[in-house]
Amino acid sequence: MKELICISVFIVISTLFAAAMILAGFVCQYRKKSEAKNTTYECGIEPFSDARIKFDVKYFNYAILFLIFDIETIFLYPFAARLDSLGLFAVIEAFVFVGLLLVGLFFVIRKKMLRWI
Repeated sequence: MKELICISVFIVISTLFAAAMILAGFVCQYRKKSEAKNTTYECGIEPFSDARIKFDVKYFNYAILFLIFDIETIFLYPFAARLDSLGLFAVIEAFVFVGLLLVGLFFVIRKKMLRWI
């Protein structure tokens, strides 16, 4: 019961803190509008083209795949650090996890998402 109260207090305090930060952003914002503030850049250089440039989707695919495999690799680090104290079940689960990673990698290769050209 004590843990439930601690978690509830933590959730309430964190929600109030987030709401206070949003409210502080509205209260402290600079309200004076001017022509210079409405321009795209405030550094004195006039914009000469559209800031929204088109880029190929393959760059986005590489970024997403990198994040997915990088984060999943990070999940293996605590397992590797405590390998000596874990049992056989944990080792089997780690192999299942790596197997799922390999299935995902083979799927990506089969869909030819890793081709640069």
